[in-house]
Amino acid sequence: MAVSIAVIGKDNAPLYMWVSSGRDELNLQFLSHTALDIIQEKVSPATKTPSDSRELYLGLLYASEEYKIYGYMTNTKIKLVIITDASNTTLRDNEIRMMFRRLHNAYTAAVCNPFYSPGDPLVSRKFDTSIGALVSGN
Repeated sequence: MAVSIAVIGKDNAPLYMWVSSGRDELNLQFLSHTALDIIQEKVSPATKTPSDSRELYLGLLYASEEYKIYGYMTNTKIKLVIITDASNTTLRDNEIRMMFRRLHNAYTAAVCNPFYSPGDPLVSRKFDTSIGALVSGN
């Protein structure tokens, strides 16, 4: 399923990064950050129509030979990026949407912790467990 999952704050600082084992973490971090330019372009007021102003799922941001990068932005401008293998042709758009909904719910549960300060990196065993379940398909 997912090769990498990134949670990026509203100031474009990484809050959480998960990379599957055996993958080039630096390259996947680079891809996550290059996706921010496309996210910014998609959510700019000049390119949005009034009908899609409430849509959080941004869809396929771009695809390379190796990976497909999908984006999602919450109402509070937190960006969620999921990178999948380009060779995985069985993954459909509605499955990616469900992954983002589950990731958004896990993120919301993690930041509702009274000891979490907004903008700090996410360090939570429960969030790690949620990410593990998300990428394993459970």
